[in-house]
Amino acid sequence: MEIGVAFLFIALVLFGADRVLLVLESRGHVTWRRSRRRDLSAEPTAGLDSLLEDPVHRPQDGP
Repeated sequence: MEIGVAFLFIALVLFGADRVLLVLESRGHVTWRRSRRRDLSAEPTAGLDSLLEDPVHRPQDGP
């Protein structure tokens, strides 16, 4: 009997989590089930070398 209650509890938790994620998806916070993934090949890319290079230090104007 306890195993049945445990499975029912797990099913209710999973159902509740699914509903919460669907609400968050409708508000644009997460991507869950209803919206498709973005096409990453169409997204702008940054070169790895530009991310890893040191920032340019400019001399400060001072007395």
